[in-house]
Order: sequence, then C-alpha cells, then structure tokens
Amino acid sequence: MTGGDSKPRANFLTKEEIRIKKILFICHGNICRSPMAEFIMKDLVEKSGLGGEFYIESAATSTEELGNDIYPPAKAKLREKGIPFSKRGARQMSKRDYSAFDLIVAMDSYNLRNIMRIIGSDSEGKVCRLLDFTAKKGSDIDDPWYSGDFERAYNDIAEGCRGLLDSLR
Repeated sequence: MTGGDSKPRANFLTKEEIRIKKILFICHGNICRSPMAEFIMKDLVEKSGLGGEFYIESAATSTEELGNDIYPPAKAKLREKGIPFSKRGARQMSKRDYSAFDLIVAMDSYNLRNIMRIIGSDSEGKVCRLLDFTAKKGSDIDDPWYSGDFERAYNDIAEGCRGLLDSLR
C-alpha cells in the first residue's frame, strides 16, 4: 500500500471493467467468406493475446445453406494458411443479432442491403463492410463461390480483419 491507500488493489479487472467486443461477420450463405472471416479474426485475436476480449461469430443473409458446414475449398484455404477452424453449421442472421452484437460486418454491398432488410435500420451505426477497415474502403469482397478465387477472397478478408482488429485496440 502506498500513497495513503486503505486497501491494496488486485491486479485484475472486475466484471464491470471487462467489455467483450462482439462481432458478427455476414455473407450470403455463411459457408465461404463469413466463416473465413470468423476464423481468421479468431486466430488474429488469439495471436494478439486478446482472445478473452472478443466474441466472434458468422451468419448468412439467406436460408440457402442453413446447417451446412464451411464449403470445402474455403476449408482448404484456411488449412493452407494455417488458420484453425472447427465444424459448424451455417445460420441465418436474425433481427435479434442487432442487439446481441457490437459490430455487424458485411462482405459486400448486396449483404449490406439484405442486412438492412432483416434488421430494419442501423440506428446505432453497427453495420459496415469489412474492407471499410482498409485502404479499399467501400469495396466488396468477391464471392469465391462464383469466382472460384479463394486466394483473393482470403487475402481481402485477412486484410480487412487486420484493419478491423487495429481499429478496436
């Protein structure tokens, strides 16, 4: 005890001081881009020693792939890049997600429009595009389901996740 303190302070945060950042990544089917972003971001926060400060998920705007795991070429790209991932089932975003998450991150402008259809309005300014955290602000991440270019999608997503993490530190 120094400086007249009446009791020592423990070297940990109280529950009131801890603020977990909750991020939801969104793409069309929740089998390519958004789960890639989910697992890339989880890897980045773990490697930065911030794993306990984040809760990260992903979802779809459509119902087309509900319950399906990550698309095999997306899994292969994550594996190639050394990004750990786990089996999961695609889910559709709901209006409740708006209040449950601090940030809702879309992969492209099409997803932004569909997110707004689901939530109604973005009164708290939580919805954005992933590439808004890069020099490519306002750009879309191409859907590798159609382009077949999982390398480009991975690179754009990783760049966006690094920019997002930097903005939240």
